[in-house]
Amino acid sequence: MTNKQLKLKIVTPERLVLEEMVDQVSLPTILGEITILPDHIPLITGLASGDVVAYANGEHVPMAVVGGFVEIKKGEAGHTEVAVLADFAEHLAEISDEKIEEAKARAEELKKLMENKEHVDFEHFEAELERSLTRVRIADKWRLKKYRK
Repeated sequence: MTNKQLKLKIVTPERLVLEEMVDQVSLPTILGEITILPDHIPLITGLASGDVVAYANGEHVPMAVVGGFVEIKKGEAGHTEVAVLADFAEHLAEISDEKIEEAKARAEELKKLMENKEHVDFEHFEAELERSLTRVRIADKWRLKKYRK
């Protein structure tokens, strides 16, 4: 029996967040959460806000993500490749308590700004609010769980 793995790559417009071989990965899509195992069928779908959780060497590797797409395909070496092209992604270990407090404060500030109908940059505020709320939600979800730092 061979130990098949997936090649997982998570990229944002700013940086490469993660690239490694993993046993499986669960991610939030616009149609619901899915788990990708080796030899998954090819698929392209939209990514929802939430946590992408890779499982490698017996450890969970959680990341907060907001928006984007995921593509699953058969790679050249025969293994399954999972490419996550996210608007925003951050490893849970990067989200400090200080960042969580900043995100909560920024979310409140943005909610107030969005109430003012004169602001025309509604989409920017909405995207930034989604990022802040996702950071807080994912950090709270994983606060007491074990994961790879």
